[in-house]
Amino acid sequence: MTDDLLARHRAVLPSWMPLYYAEPIELVSGSGRRVTDAQGRSYLDFFGGVLTNMIGYDIPEIREAVERQIRTGIVHTSTLYLIRQQVELAEKVARLSGIPDARVFFTNSGTEANEAALLVATNHRRSHQILAVRNSYHGRSYAAMGVTGNRGWSASALNPLQVAWLHSGERLRGLLARLDPADRIEAAVEDLREVLATQTAGNVACLIAEPIQGVGGFVHGPDGLFAAWKKVLDEHGILFVSDEVQTGWGRTGEHFWGYQAHGVTPDLLTFAKGVGNGFALAGVVGRADVLESVPAISFSTFGGNPVSTAAGNAVLDYLLDHDLQANAARTGAILADGLRAAVAGLDCVAEVRGKGLMLGVEFVRPGTTEPDPALTTRVFEACRAGGLLAGKGGLYGNVLRMGPPLTLTEDEAREGLAILVDAIRSCAQAEVAP
Repeated sequence: MTDDLLARHRAVLPSWMPLYYAEPIELVSGSGRRVTDAQGRSYLDFFGGVLTNMIGYDIPEIREAVERQIRTGIVHTSTLYLIRQQVELAEKVARLSGIPDARVFFTNSGTEANEAALLVATNHRRSHQILAVRNSYHGRSYAAMGVTGNRGWSASALNPLQVAWLHSGERLRGLLARLDPADRIEAAVEDLREVLATQTAGNVACLIAEPIQGVGGFVHGPDGLFAAWKKVLDEHGILFVSDEVQTGWGRTGEHFWGYQAHGVTPDLLTFAKGVGNGFALAGVVGRADVLESVPAISFSTFGGNPVSTAAGNAVLDYLLDHDLQANAARTGAILADGLRAAVAGLDCVAEVRGKGLMLGVEFVRPGTTEPDPALTTRVFEACRAGGLLAGKGGLYGNVLRMGPPLTLTEDEAREGLAILVDAIRSCAQAEVAP
């Protein structure tokens, strides 16, 4: 029973591991974009295991690729031996990355991928100075947490890196939000120059940034911001790392990678989540002269193992064969346009934002920009009651996050939109009822 499982969970797992919903659910089966809980209730999934089940559930092509590998009897060999699936996937990732003369190192998670990128960049530049962005999230390990600009996810004040912080693309709050959109990139560049002049000792290793901040509530700066930043970085030889853990693989609809909206090519790119469609698979791809900067032997015992890379090859083939980037643009527009029209008269919704199938709705106290996490939670619970799974996030916990599988159909987008709109309107009305 779920109640018994919840008690067992609380008895053996740490309390800092959150569970969604007032009454947590166990998901026991899935197909397409739908999952079923232990009580037999079916849900349309608009969060995909935190944007990870990118192709959906029980996809024959992926299942068969994994089963073929398992039938060989080889689940793991370590990277001390040649792994055909790994080499084939690395070839695809290198080609798709847009980075010239690229090399790929596989890990198990986005956290590990960002750790690897930081290891490479600090070795390449012989410096532990890092530029990071406020409101960012890059993982839960020591260094990755150190470049995370969100106190709610910073579990330690200790940091192996010296970090200087840039303003984010926040459009509702903060210094840059006070400016006209046309002036924000110029102001962000001025901020970068001042940070370099005042908060660093020169020889900075890299800037790490998300094209769209995931945990931060799908906040993003104006297109072209990264290119403007990189002009300054190039003046100093500073590397640029694009954290594409959530924005990669066509999720934004308009581009395959989030960085491409900025007209710039990163030195290093990290990826994870969707490429494994639930199998542990991630990595970093970068220019050979940069990625070869590790001065000692290193490898990842499980990273890029035969099973996960078999899944990854099948995922990428399916993604490209079915042009899921175009589908993300098409179905994402249904959701974004429908949501914006539906909430236009609601002063408790500050913004509907994002790109493609990466959308956020920010809730505030009516007529203000003061975050309203309590209303967000009510909408979140109402979505579940209506048969829709969504996510939460944002610096203040007041953003409803949606990252459905990229295989979402137009009918499913409209179905989910109807549930979302009903949940938002009903909770907003209850908020103002006497």
